[in-house]
Amino acid sequence: MTTSSTASCQAGTEPLRPSSLRGNLIALALLGGAVLAAFAVGRFPVGPGDIAQLLWSQLTGQPHGLDPRTEAVIWNIRGPRIASAVLIGAALAMAGAAFQGLFRNPLVSPDILGASTGAALGAVLGIFFSIGILGIQLAAFAGGLVAVGAVYAVGSTIRRGDPVLALVLTGVVIGSLLAAGIGLVKFWADPYNQLPAMTFWLLGSLNNHGSPIDLAVLAGPILLGTTVLMLLRWRMNVMSLPEEEARALGLNTAPIRLAIVAAATLVTSASVAAAGIIGWVGLVVPHLARFLVGPDFGRLLPTAALLGGGYLLIIDTITRTMSAAETPLGILTAVVGTPFFIWLLASSRGSWS
Repeated sequence: MTTSSTASCQAGTEPLRPSSLRGNLIALALLGGAVLAAFAVGRFPVGPGDIAQLLWSQLTGQPHGLDPRTEAVIWNIRGPRIASAVLIGAALAMAGAAFQGLFRNPLVSPDILGASTGAALGAVLGIFFSIGILGIQLAAFAGGLVAVGAVYAVGSTIRRGDPVLALVLTGVVIGSLLAAGIGLVKFWADPYNQLPAMTFWLLGSLNNHGSPIDLAVLAGPILLGTTVLMLLRWRMNVMSLPEEEARALGLNTAPIRLAIVAAATLVTSASVAAAGIIGWVGLVVPHLARFLVGPDFGRLLPTAALLGGGYLLIIDTITRTMSAAETPLGILTAVVGTPFFIWLLASSRGSWS
């Protein structure tokens, strides 16, 4: 197959395969089941009938007849947390799929350019200076953007060799430097108050993210970044080709690469700012989505979003109900993600893309 025909096939001109539709239905069923389970499990369970009754009341204006506590749980407590988990999971999965395709590396995750580490440094600095929860989230968000900006600025000055490899290596180096900064701030922190808060935040949690205001702050940057990725989905197919082939097909790779990196970094930083570092979602979920619908980004990104949202929601439901004290998300995602990723590597036949 020629380069042109390969790019045409990857660009989404092939017909929708039955397996692609089946994969999307599987992902949608997983997400729907996870949402119902998240409402039903907990100290105050809410059944599907209660949810349907409340939604019907909102649509028709008729009284719903539910207990006010049930309405409060749906709209003000569990509903925003469920929506936040779905948004964060979808964002991390889409960012992981974008980075894996852009860098042509199946082991790339959303924090490859230092977004997660930079956001973590911003957050621990916010905790250290006691600037409040909103200030901590803003500091984490700014830290992620500054970190990736520094990686991109340094990597772009390296003119020799593959520019993609230069970005990855620069991200690893700067990420290590930022990690050292996190360790230094933790060393200076108050061991009785600040250090436990830093440690718990770095492990990832949605415990303090259950209000409509938190959801609104999170939704803006994630929706913006994921929209940009979806608009660039066909060009991302060409960007997954070697640099010379992509340019030979008439694609101006530099601005498109910058747009993809900026969008994926935006959603990653927003997710880390809201819930801390949640690993493995952006590494494992894109592989599962690729197995279900193939490598074409027109189908891969929506499927990864559905799977990522459902996966993180299931993890969050388990962590908040498995014990009296809520377990950090990052612990369970690592426990589940490590053997699952080993299984993916063992069961893979042929190329990942």
